[in-house]
Amino acid sequence: MRILLAGAGGVGSAVVPIAARRDFFDHIVVADYDRSRAEAVVARRTVPGPDGPRPDARFSAIGLDASDQDAVEAALREHACDVLFNAVDPRFDMPLFRAALNAGAHYLDMAMSLSSPHPSRPYELTGVKLGDEQFALAPEWEAGRRLALVGMGVEPGLADVFARYAADHLFRSIDEIGVRDGANLVIEGPDGEEGFAPTFSIWTTIEECLNPPVVWEDGGWHTTAPFSEPEVFDFPEGIGPVECVNVEHEEVLLVPRWVDARRVTFKYGLGEEFIGVLRTLHKLGLDSTRPVNVKGAEVAPRDVVAACLPDPATLGDRMRGKTCAGTWVRGTGKDGRPREVYLYHVVDNEWSMREYGCQAVLWQTAVHPVVALELVARGAWKGEGVLGPEAFDPVPFLDLLNEYGSPWGMREQ
Repeated sequence: MRILLAGAGGVGSAVVPIAARRDFFDHIVVADYDRSRAEAVVARRTVPGPDGPRPDARFSAIGLDASDQDAVEAALREHACDVLFNAVDPRFDMPLFRAALNAGAHYLDMAMSLSSPHPSRPYELTGVKLGDEQFALAPEWEAGRRLALVGMGVEPGLADVFARYAADHLFRSIDEIGVRDGANLVIEGPDGEEGFAPTFSIWTTIEECLNPPVVWEDGGWHTTAPFSEPEVFDFPEGIGPVECVNVEHEEVLLVPRWVDARRVTFKYGLGEEFIGVLRTLHKLGLDSTRPVNVKGAEVAPRDVVAACLPDPATLGDRMRGKTCAGTWVRGTGKDGRPREVYLYHVVDNEWSMREYGCQAVLWQTAVHPVVALELVARGAWKGEGVLGPEAFDPVPFLDLLNEYGSPWGMREQ
């Protein structure tokens, strides 16, 4: 398997050291609009040589603009890549998605094509949903006998695998599937005090947190207000209780396509301070992606916010604590009795920094698509068309995740 990895930012830079420990691929071309960033990621990968460490020949770097579909197609063909691994912001999904389709490559992303709120009733009805643009091209992917594996990160991704596992192995019928994400991560500022810095792309975080959240209920999708339905969820392995709120996320759009459940939700443990910052950004219009004129320069306010915050990939040395991604499921167990479980995956920042040099949130996002690609390379996961993680047998994935040294867990509620 030859892979074109589009994006050498936080997640892309975490993918490389994870994949470097495996042997399922022949070569990974790391591509970024800033070629020097891709080259720096590749340069950190070395193998023993007779005269000391030498570059790992399984990795190379190129400059590539993810918004230039023609250039991406050309890169796929030039480097004979059979998979395009999308590790950039979802605003670039469609040119990458179409490039892979036209070049005859398989495709994987961790966040799906963007949504657009309903024009008149945004907090009741869906408009363009996450992934709609991609699923509209499913017949073309099927005709080309290629796989587009969408939403295959941690959330979405592992959370969806958990949902399928619960449906196949734990429950006779499911009342509710609720993805719940929480952490006790603390980031120290330059003065040693707790600072404010998102642990993931602020561009993506603004997008998913300020859009109308989607809920699946009784056979249909509807929307609600941002940060609605607050609840306190007790996270495992010492994280403890965290208030979680509704956020727009792909799982709610993916899970019901393959798993029968009366209700599906996604709630994120953001915290009062973070919610306050997001609301302020929205009130001031600083969440907008529409450029404004600033002394003759056209600048999108959201890009300014992103430029003013630290790169999440650089935060690891200042972080402490754990992050947890998981899927809570309630329904009737295989024995006919009521059952409630939480399937989860916890990463300790100290461990991920020591083992991989990557902060916990980015490492947790990066490991799952690598696991999925290994399953595709080895033939354990097969498919054609536009498919989510729920379309595949979850057991090989969960077994291989354990082999990667980062086991998952399950708690009876």
